Amino acid sequence: MKKVMVYAYTGLNLGDDLFLKILFERYPDTNFILFARDKYKKVFKQKNVKIFSSNNLFLRGTNYIMRRLNKNYIINKIISKTCDASVYIGGSIFQQSDNWRVDVVKRENLLNENQPFYVLGANFDPYSHDDYYLEYRKVISKYEDICFRDTYSYNLFGDLENVRIADDIVFSLGGDMVNTETYNNEKNIVISVIKPSYRSYLSGYDDLYYEKLKDISIEFIKKGYGITLMSFCKHEGDEEAIREILKIIPQKYIQYIKQYNYRGSIAESLDIISNSSLIIATRFHAMILGWVFNKPVVPIAYSEKMTNVMKDVEFNGLYTDFKNLYQLNPVDVGKSIRTNLIDVTKQKENSREQFTELDKLLMDSL
Repeated sequence: MKKVMVYAYTGLNLGDDLFLKILFERYPDTNFILFARDKYKKVFKQKNVKIFSSNNLFLRGTNYIMRRLNKNYIINKIISKTCDASVYIGGSIFQQSDNWRVDVVKRENLLNENQPFYVLGANFDPYSHDDYYLEYRKVISKYEDICFRDTYSYNLFGDLENVRIADDIVFSLGGDMVNTETYNNEKNIVISVIKPSYRSYLSGYDDLYYEKLKDISIEFIKKGYGITLMSFCKHEGDEEAIREILKIIPQKYIQYIKQYNYRGSIAESLDIISNSSLIIATRFHAMILGWVFNKPVVPIAYSEKMTNVMKDVEFNGLYTDFKNLYQLNPVDVGKSIRTNLIDVTKQKENSREQFTELDKLLMDSL
């Protein structure tokens, strides 16, 4: 059996965990190695997944020392050398931080000589320094394969022979999880919630955002709907944001509102989304999942990665971003339950091409 080192965001974020689930289930005859907290042993119980626990005292101590030396990639690299390939799977894995030069060096050091390195499902976030783009271009050119999920990112590097494009990986959810004929279509609105100020560029938007979601919730409750405020990631403040919204909901409406916190149960989370009437999506993958499950979706775009994909799928329904959030009318959102559907059949097929090159290594060799 082939053995693959996997790099991913492991902060119990529903979108990133879906990436991993799809990867692991696509290649049941491949052994995968993932560094993550102990909780991930419950999220992924497949026999072909080995979780190296970052809770382990030895690894925690070693990682602490290596972080102080800016070499916290060392343990991963040592183990990855025993593998046949490495895969970095994730969405916003190219973000320009204040320490982006350090990040570039870390990415460079994850590469092993004569071992293929694949990047799947990513987008390249808008950047403000040309050096950032040029330095990452050098690293990206060394990958065996990188498949972006949006046209904007692809156009930045499309002249490189190892760069491809396909729709977001979550569009490719398997038929066992996506059967639109079985949905109950309950009179329930799912609102995926974020804490805007978790992202520095959205600081100052918390109060406006919470007020808008309160007003939208009340609008639907008056129409006879229940509301589920849904957290995709506790670590990034989603649950804290929900608590703030609940504080400003008038008491007479509270009984119609439920809170759901994702803590690793992927199936349970998908069930909630698939049985809803409409998704109000601030999370990127709440938007994608709504489309996959053939639900009307009203995106509240917190970054250009959402609007870029909306352009790619030719979504023309009601949406807003945070700059224009003050203009969002709850009555218009209520009407969107009849107008914001789109057909993503093409995207479901195309998304499987994210794995085209990795298939050659892990399937063609069987």
